[in-house]
Amino acid sequence: MTYLTGFHAIEERIKSGNPCGPLLVAKAGPRAKEIVTLAVNKRIRLERTGTFDLDGIAPDNRGIALQVEDDSSSADISFESFLENLEEGCDAVVLILDEITDPHNYGAILRCCDQFAVDLVVTRNRRNAKHAGVISQTSAGAVSWVAQAETPNLVRAMEDLKKAGFWIYGAEMDGEPVYKKDLSGRLALVMGSEGSGISRLLREHCDGMVGIPSSGRIDSLNVSVAAGILLYEVRRQKKKT
Repeated sequence: MTYLTGFHAIEERIKSGNPCGPLLVAKAGPRAKEIVTLAVNKRIRLERTGTFDLDGIAPDNRGIALQVEDDSSSADISFESFLENLEEGCDAVVLILDEITDPHNYGAILRCCDQFAVDLVVTRNRRNAKHAGVISQTSAGAVSWVAQAETPNLVRAMEDLKKAGFWIYGAEMDGEPVYKKDLSGRLALVMGSEGSGISRLLREHCDGMVGIPSSGRIDSLNVSVAAGILLYEVRRQKKKT
């Protein structure tokens, strides 16, 4: 089992309606009491426990902890159903993550996706379930709301997106300044891994590469920061159309 301990992560998981519980309660301050009330209203089972026992189960708790299934990715959907359910002529934004292995980065990216209304996050490999709590806490609960799909073949997924009318751009340091690129219409962005960037095969299937102009002295931005900047520009352009 996995236990969520961050207040935002617990609150958003309960609000999402996805399976969870019980909510373990040792001692509840004002913020924790609000979440207990929410859990009661949502008919989430409560279990009173001692502080010592809760510390043994979830050491970083703040008086409460929410139990979730190890493999429960709360907003998971199938990639195929996402494409099938796209309405004709509707806009959409997809973020493709190529081997993002750091759960803190993944969670931060999901938080950006929630803020900038990304319709789907696509990954290749199933995230390691033991990091579910880290992802939920880092995303401030966004993992419960952002649609995520896994596929065994990202190249094939990119080809299917193109057939559905998506333009696909990869992110790299030396890419064309993102603000110069037309990002209207159906759009997919590819973010590469923390170490090696976008793989060769995925790069070859991109319609172009976009970058973030900078004047810093270090090599590059953290991938979650870069994702946030790029998604902001996507949303900025779409609001103008």
